[in-house]
Amino acid sequence: MTAPLPERAALDDVLSRLVRDIPDFPKPGVMFKDISPLLADHDGLTTVVHALASAGRDAEGRTAVDKVVGIEARGFILAAPVALALGAGFVPVRKAGKLPGPVHRVSYALEYGEAVLEVHEDAVAPGERVLVIDDVLATGGTVNAAVELVGSCGGEVAAIAVLLELGFLGGREHLGAAPLLALHTV
Repeated sequence: MTAPLPERAALDDVLSRLVRDIPDFPKPGVMFKDISPLLADHDGLTTVVHALASAGRDAEGRTAVDKVVGIEARGFILAAPVALALGAGFVPVRKAGKLPGPVHRVSYALEYGEAVLEVHEDAVAPGERVLVIDDVLATGGTVNAAVELVGSCGGEVAAIAVLLELGFLGGREHLGAAPLLALHTV
């Protein structure tokens, strides 16, 4: 998955202008990365979707994945247009109790608590190649949970792409072998 990214300086400019910090949310000591201004900016969102989609393409620019997994909730917002750009299916990974029917589920730790994620058992067919998308990579717990869910379905995680990586939390070191694309590291 090595399709070219938009110019790095332009991407960094978009993200530094359109992602704002909200201190002490959702709890004291957490610096929340608010992507609402980015989502409201057509050019910025288009740039980000194109950049994230590059993780699902081969060196010649061809789509190399069958599905794009978006992690609730902000990962949905980014992953759905990426799936459209790639001509791939979109799969939501949701918080516990939000999906009807049979699901795979996994519990995991995140930087400020614990959570459970679920995916429909038939969301990813055995052997399908998957791009996992989330907004922020912090400690790696949420992304690892999504990777585990894809594996429970029999799918293969071809790549992981995130809008922002909180490098100081070391989440990258806790991920498996799948290539990781972080559009911006703070």
